[in-house]
Amino acid sequence: MKITINNQPIEVPEGITIMDACHSVGINIPSLCYLKDVSHNASCGVCVVEVKGAKSLLRSCITQVTEGMEITTNSQRVMQARRVNVELLLANHPKDCLTCDRNQNCELQEVTFELGIHDERFVRTRKEYGYLDETSPSLVRDPEKCILCGRCVAVCSEVQGVKAIDFSGRGLKSKISTFLDLGMGIVACTNCGQCALVCPTGAITEKSAVSEVWAALHNPEKVVLVQTAPAIRVGIGEAMGMADGSLVTGKMVAGLRRLGFTRVFDTNFAADLTIIEEGNELIHRIKNGGVLPMITSCSPGWIKFIEHFYPKSLAHLSSCKSPQQMFGAIAKTYYAEKTGIDPRNIVVVSVMPCTAKKFEARRPEMDGAYRYWKDKLNLTDEERFYDVDDVLTTRELARMFKETGVDFTHLPEEQFDSPLGESTGAAVIFGATGGVMEAALRTAYEVFTGKTLANINFTAVRGLEGIKEAEIDLDGTKIKVAVAHTLKNARIILEQIENGSSPYTFIEVMTCPGGCLGGGGQPIPTNYEIRKKRAESIYYEDAHKGLRKSHENPEILTLYADFLKEPLGEKSHHLLHTTYIERGY
Repeated sequence: MKITINNQPIEVPEGITIMDACHSVGINIPSLCYLKDVSHNASCGVCVVEVKGAKSLLRSCITQVTEGMEITTNSQRVMQARRVNVELLLANHPKDCLTCDRNQNCELQEVTFELGIHDERFVRTRKEYGYLDETSPSLVRDPEKCILCGRCVAVCSEVQGVKAIDFSGRGLKSKISTFLDLGMGIVACTNCGQCALVCPTGAITEKSAVSEVWAALHNPEKVVLVQTAPAIRVGIGEAMGMADGSLVTGKMVAGLRRLGFTRVFDTNFAADLTIIEEGNELIHRIKNGGVLPMITSCSPGWIKFIEHFYPKSLAHLSSCKSPQQMFGAIAKTYYAEKTGIDPRNIVVVSVMPCTAKKFEARRPEMDGAYRYWKDKLNLTDEERFYDVDDVLTTRELARMFKETGVDFTHLPEEQFDSPLGESTGAAVIFGATGGVMEAALRTAYEVFTGKTLANINFTAVRGLEGIKEAEIDLDGTKIKVAVAHTLKNARIILEQIENGSSPYTFIEVMTCPGGCLGGGGQPIPTNYEIRKKRAESIYYEDAHKGLRKSHENPEILTLYADFLKEPLGEKSHHLLHTTYIERGY
């Protein structure tokens, strides 16, 4: 189609929006509610443009171009309308930018600056809410900072299919709320944090553990261990100003040492451990008529989702804890014994791309190390401790680096500590959707068949498609597997299981788009293009690892020889496996 933008003739594809047409010729149209692939409700009115012949200004995010359309993006009328719309939002917005978690990374702040707004012309029209929703162990919701853009509602409903939050009230009483305004920690919220990831302001943020971690680091009586999830190494660089998807494993390790952690370990070690347990569990179910399909259980948002909405299918979940929780249990038992440290003096800090990990760390059943030591040390109920003490998101770790002046880009490359720092390429790919499946198949094939894989790259389960499937030949035993990411796609898989039509033997489900690398605790923004770059870095590290199969990790082999004895054994059962509960809506 032939159109003109600011008197410049151009050609654009049919069906494209005015916003996309403008973007194609280097003109950025500001918006606070629009978000590609997430939200298109045109509520903020900041993206308006002038079109010749139209009676009013048009919202460019939803208006498609037509043949001969004459568009003006910078007229006095357009600029004034944009400023007024933003000024009206500012009238009801707190003026605490300097202390807000989203300071310098707030879209409202950015648009205000770009539009040249310097004065507050309008008075407040909305009553103050006077409360924070802090009911969730993972997220904090501040209705004062909400601009009613609807992005959180859209991602919760359309991407995740959970619908834990929605619009309520009318006119000046409109707000984003949960059912009966009960709070996110009370309703059927999965704690995935995708709402925080798409929020343009600080209306939804992660519940910070930074102060607790600093307190532990400054306590000379504590031995503070840190573990880093695979997706952190492709996210923390972005948060520190580097290019999207930068692979910064060595710099990340160096930075954590400079914060004062006693030992810097890798959650990937526990990912390899997870594969040994989960792979053997799958083989046991196949050979002994266990419940199939078996579904992975590494993603805590997904676990809470199935507990809420599909409790009849809980038996299909692997009983394995997530790598985060396996690491905590091993650190406070095996590592404590090996080093002679009182487990009560060990603090395990996780750095995760996932806000739901904060919830997972406080599940009542995640105290395996306490139960292991209870009789040995005569511990009382008052001395009970969790396997993982504190969980930081990628964003929180970046704040700690910045607080202490860590010059991240100039840090040297350093290695993880032993004996909980060695990992394989199979563990690295846990960070991408399909990674857990591929890692499990690398081990399950060789354990099941006794043969060496000719090609360990299961590319059929890679990629960012919503649901992927493949058929695997285990030396004559053929199984179908599936990989799903986002809870909306998980719902499709579960509906198949519950109506008896599922053809699969093994299924991987990850809560967030793209898997952990797109987690709710990752740097903002996170979009399709950024997730793709992070995935490329994940697979690059896997390809360049010396070992790429979990069952070949020498530190894992030592762990079994010296402590666990065997996969699915008695000690593994108590420390590395768990059960799930029905939660209801």
